[in-house]
Amino acid sequence: MTYNKESGEVSAIVRRNGEVETTRTKRSFARFVATGAETNGQFGLYEWNMQPRSGGSDPHFHRKFSESFFITAGTVEIYNGTEWVLSSPGDFVHVPAGGIHAFRNVSDEPASMMVIFAPGEAREEYFRELMDISNNERKLSEAEWATLYDKYDNTLA
Repeated sequence: MTYNKESGEVSAIVRRNGEVETTRTKRSFARFVATGAETNGQFGLYEWNMQPRSGGSDPHFHRKFSESFFITAGTVEIYNGTEWVLSSPGDFVHVPAGGIHAFRNVSDEPASMMVIFAPGEAREEYFRELMDISNNERKLSEAEWATLYDKYDNTLA
């Protein structure tokens, strides 16, 4: 993306902590720090918080976007396509489109990370649906999971 005007413009977006949408389950919660809609599709930034031994995602990949993880608290295990790697605060993991990955918290402590999607896909809808499924203890059939994953560019590896 290139800016071609001669002078700059006033266009910064400021969102205070209390203005950020949060969705939660008993075991995790996500904060929608900056959605793709708010960044004109350039990226999406989410905070993902996990309780101790709360699991995470199964190995999967995305065709349309990359996903990056910046660990801010605790220990997060990230699957890099061949093995689970322990990641600690300050560690960064980038997964390009097509890269197999997963994450989980198997430690006895809470863990948090910032997750960046680029370009900015509408991941908040996916997160809302996952939280709804978990909170309402809904049981999805294999076909229903496949439809959900396909809708949000998640392909199980």
